[in-house]
Amino acid sequence: MAKNTETFEQLMTRVRQCTLCQRDLPQPPRPVLSASAQSKIIVIGQAPGIVAHDTATPWNDRSGDRLRNWMGIDRNTFYNNQLISLIPMGFCFPGYKNGADAPPRKECAPTWHHLLLANIDPELVLLVGRYAQQYYTKHHKTLTEGVRQEAHAPGKFMVLPHPSGRNNRWLTKNAWFEQDVVPLLQHRVAALLSR
Repeated sequence: MAKNTETFEQLMTRVRQCTLCQRDLPQPPRPVLSASAQSKIIVIGQAPGIVAHDTATPWNDRSGDRLRNWMGIDRNTFYNNQLISLIPMGFCFPGYKNGADAPPRKECAPTWHHLLLANIDPELVLLVGRYAQQYYTKHHKTLTEGVRQEAHAPGKFMVLPHPSGRNNRWLTKNAWFEQDVVPLLQHRVAALLSR
């Protein structure tokens, strides 16, 4: 069997040129992600919104501002892919459904995630939102259960709610998240980035 000699940069080039679900997208394909084999942290989100699509910058919106606040880091740190890889479940803007962003396309994660993650050995993987949680931690019945249980688990995963304003109700109902989980998240992130 031939050995795979593709470099991470070559893999990223292939990912950025992906047109797998082109026929089902409202805009031309534009995979929006940022990754490096050296990253200590991976943030796995849902899919880029229209602003992220238009600017080719992941998390370039209010949700990104809130996520960076939860992590306790600034934009420069967040976008330094030598420290943090930003890999969504769906790489392209999926359009709208019922007045909100549509769910991420289902083709991306099974096609690309295993290849990307095989080249990155992070110390922390943040699963942001229920799509990432359901894909990577299926054993949790709900996002809330995943957030609560993974926060104190010894492994690499931490589950977070999506930082969208649409989740303000969840955040109000689950005040323990910002009181207990966010400080723990900030401590873990700071410890990793200080090494």
